[in-house]
Amino acid sequence: MSVQHPAPIPAQAGIGLRAQHFREILDAPPPVAWMETHPENYFGNGGAPLRILERIRAQYPLSLHGVGLSLGSTDPIDHAHLRKLKTLIDRFEPAFVSEHLSWSSIGSRFFNDLLPLPYTTESLEHLCARIDEVQTVLKRPILIENITRYLTWRDSPIPEGSFMAEAVKRTGCGILLDLNNVYVNAVNFGLDPLEFLTTLPIEAVQEIHLAGFDRFGRMLIDTHGQPVYPEVWGLYEWATHHFGPRPTLIEWDTNLPPLSVLVEQATQADAILGGCHAAAL
Repeated sequence: MSVQHPAPIPAQAGIGLRAQHFREILDAPPPVAWMETHPENYFGNGGAPLRILERIRAQYPLSLHGVGLSLGSTDPIDHAHLRKLKTLIDRFEPAFVSEHLSWSSIGSRFFNDLLPLPYTTESLEHLCARIDEVQTVLKRPILIENITRYLTWRDSPIPEGSFMAEAVKRTGCGILLDLNNVYVNAVNFGLDPLEFLTTLPIEAVQEIHLAGFDRFGRMLIDTHGQPVYPEVWGLYEWATHHFGPRPTLIEWDTNLPPLSVLVEQATQADAILGGCHAAAL
């Protein structure tokens, strides 16, 4: 069965769809504008998860945020994975489909992590060819997300923002801007987050992620298990004025709180977006 009413995502806040909240969402749909989920959780041929997603999709616009394509890997693109993703896209008609600017496999062996690419001309050409391959199969542009990293490659002469901007220019993809990741990297590596943000093409940023981190000594770890920190909210206010209002996701994956906490965080994001809308009038 195909969803018959595709819907764009407004420049408002949404929440990540997690199985622990399925029943509550079905019984009392929360007052959020949209939802995002990992497509890999729905690659089965049937069963309760797909039926539940169909009911939720009938009420909310949807974004699919992938974690399994390993865009930067030297392994061949997994076309069985792509076919399953395409089937899901055809059925649920999401507004956005996104993946991470990272790699996670070598020799068909996968790491349970999103690992950084060296920002070189060679890796840029490789990444762009892979993005083109994915977009050709899916018959639509995807968004690529900046990741957190806990190491940096010695041979990495292209600034991260310039690397992403060039990938957008060459492939026509968009950007999913994760501001928590920007902040964590800035603290861990002593970077200026605004230097990265001002390098990105404004029109390419189509979605924003906000999340929480954990602090271990002087290092921040992107755990998605805490409320959004004040420093990240401050970066978000700057970003909404620089890029304009964008659909914004509250991303929370570990230490999952009650649904009401996610809605409260989304309400806070909507207040900032509302202020940005008002300033533009």
